[in-house]
Amino acid sequence: MQKRDVALIILYDSEKRVLLQFRDAKTNILPLHWAFFGGAIEEGETADQAVRRECFEELDYHLKNPKLVLAQKFKEHGFEGTKYAYIEFCGDKSVLKLQEGQDWGWFKLSEIKGLKMAEHDKGVLKELEGKV
Repeated sequence: MQKRDVALIILYDSEKRVLLQFRDAKTNILPLHWAFFGGAIEEGETADQAVRRECFEELDYHLKNPKLVLAQKFKEHGFEGTKYAYIEFCGDKSVLKLQEGQDWGWFKLSEIKGLKMAEHDKGVLKELEGKV
C-alpha cells in the first residue's frame, strides 16, 4: 500500500448542508464518486496548510478559520494514511468557483448517506453529526 495523508474541507451553510464534489470519470482515484474537497498533503506541508491550498485549488476560495474535527486512519483503494477533516461555515456561496471535478452540490447529512462515496468518507459523516 502506498502511504498518503490527506486533508479535506467540509464547508457547511446556514441550512446545515455540506458541500460535496462529484469526481470526474477520468480520475484514477474514486471516479464518479461524491467526495469531500481536499487532497494529499505534500511533503513539508502541515495538514492545515494542505487544506488551505487544496480549497484554493479546487474552489478558488481562501479558508478563514478551518476547524480540525477529525484525524482518522484509513486504508482503502491502495492507499493508507491519516485523513484530517476540517469544517468551516460558508455564508456566501457566490465566492466559490468549482475548479476540479465534474459537479458539486449542497447536501443535508441525511441525504449524503445514499450517495456513492468511499467508505472512509462515510465514516467522516458520523463524526459530523452535531458539529455542522
